[in-house]
Formats: sequence, C-alpha cells, structure tokens
Amino acid sequence: MPEFPAPAAGADRSAVEVAAKHLAPLGEQVQRNGPLGVLTTYRVGGAAALLVTARDVSDLAAVASASRASGLPVLTVGKGSNLLVSDAGFPGIALILEPDAFSGIEIHGTTVRAGAAVALPVLARQSVEAGLTGMEWAVGVPGSVGGAVRMNAGGHGSDIAHHLIRATVFDLRKQDGASQWRIADLDYSYRHSAVTPQHVVIEASFGLANGDPGAGKETIREIVRWRRDHQPGGQNAGSVFTNPPGSSAGALIDSAGLKGRRWRSAEVSTKHANFIQADQGGSADDVRELILLVRREVERRHGISLQPEVRMIGFEVDQPRVEDQA
Repeated sequence: MPEFPAPAAGADRSAVEVAAKHLAPLGEQVQRNGPLGVLTTYRVGGAAALLVTARDVSDLAAVASASRASGLPVLTVGKGSNLLVSDAGFPGIALILEPDAFSGIEIHGTTVRAGAAVALPVLARQSVEAGLTGMEWAVGVPGSVGGAVRMNAGGHGSDIAHHLIRATVFDLRKQDGASQWRIADLDYSYRHSAVTPQHVVIEASFGLANGDPGAGKETIREIVRWRRDHQPGGQNAGSVFTNPPGSSAGALIDSAGLKGRRWRSAEVSTKHANFIQADQGGSADDVRELILLVRREVERRHGISLQPEVRMIGFEVDQPRVEDQA
C-alpha cells in the first residue's frame, strides 16, 4: 500500500480550479489532494480534491461560495469516526472545523453549549465535573458534537435527541446560511436527522439535570469498562450497521457465522460482530467489500437487510466485487 493517500479520482479538474480560486483567500487552510482517509478512525482511504480547514463562519461562507460556483460536493469531517473514504478518495471539498475555533464549552445552570468540534467524551466528562447528569453515555462515542447532532448519535439507553435544545446550522446553499434549529426542526429518529450534506453544524445546546459528580464519574467508569470489555480497539468506525427493529445487527451477523470473516485487509471483529477492523496500511475498498458481503449474507440467511450506519464516501458502486464465501 502507498505511504500517502492517493489523489482523489474522478474529480472534475476545471471544477476544482473554480473552487480553488474562490478559496484562494484562505491560503494555507486549503490543501489540494489533502489526506482524508487518515483523518478517519479506519485510517484507510484516499484524499480529497480539496481539503479546507475552517476557522470561523466566514470561512464556511467561502466554502459555500466555492461549492455553488464549482458544483463540487462538500463533505464535513468531524472526528472521522463514522466515515469510510474510498481508496480513490473524495472528488469534492472536504471541510474540517478547526478545533481551536469550534471546541468551546459554556455551562450556564443546567444548559451546556458546545462547539461542533468538541469530542463527545470531553462533553460527557466536563458536564459531569460541573455537577450535571444526562450526557454520561457520550463518553463511549468517539465522535464530535457536530457529527452526533447530524446522526442522532446514542448509546447506553440515550441519544442526542433526549437532550438537545437547539443547534446552530450553516446551510451551504446560502451565503449567509447560519440559523438556529430547534429540536422539532431536526426531525429526529433512530440515527437520523434533517441535517443533510448541505448543512454544517456549528454548535449545539443541551438541557441536562443537576446530578451528583461522584455518581456521574462512576457511571462513566462503568461505560468505559463495558466498552473495553465488549468492543474492539484498533482501526474501526464502531457499529457498521444500525440495529433492525427488535433485533441486534451484531447478533444477526454472529448467527450467520461471519465473526472473523476476512476479505484481504479487512476483518469482521471476533470480539463484536458489528465491527469491521481495517489492517494497518490496509484498503478502504476491502472494508467496503466486506461490509457489502456481510449485508448480503445476513439477508440471505435471515431475510433482513441491514442498513449501514457508516457513511461510505467516494464509492461508485453499491454491489460487491467479491464472491460470497458462505
């Protein structure tokens, strides 16, 4: 495998030049063929045609202008914990929110306001330290506030929808696109919201309750212990599939005999069947092939079509190229 990510394949060169011209005032905040796969927790995959680091809302406006003028899509990258970027890369504009600019946390009574780049475990621990309860579950989710708001992230019996009051969201289709979204605007359901790829979450406010810091810290320790005992470390993006109604994706994959199934540089975890591990220096395309193989095999054996929770970026086809090996 190459030491550095491959350049984004399929990018329209003229469109990239148009976008780059609009983004020129941002200087070194813009990279051509910027490494993208290595920014994900899979740590495999290619580059973005343009990789932009935004330091403020005016930078988001510049990205919006570049996208509208060029027609290039925009991918907002949080902690990269729910993304699989193809080896060919992403032929558009990948957007990163600079942590120093978008990682503030303010606590007023039982309301916590957090920037979109705040890591969920940090939010969980700081809210507990402040004597609040409600976000302890988030200590085990390795994503960002922005990504969590978008996908209604959750775990251990709770999720973002239980606590969110409002979010500030930038619409990339507009030059001055920042607006306040309340919980009803987000249209939350299981791992779903009204936030689309055309939207960038800037910050969010959560309504928590007064709690005992000691009890909160113990809950956090228990969650961390449980995840360490039941979920693998290494290069993965957490749960690959959402749980079907009344069932568990991991249990379905396990009962289909797929634990430990390997395709080249990717393997279904032997510790938790709903995790797929990527080898160091491996291939994102191998991970994708294994995801599709697992999905097809579970449907064949159980009649249930598993829905991916992982966002797969830059892949052109929806069918695996490998043969079933059941």
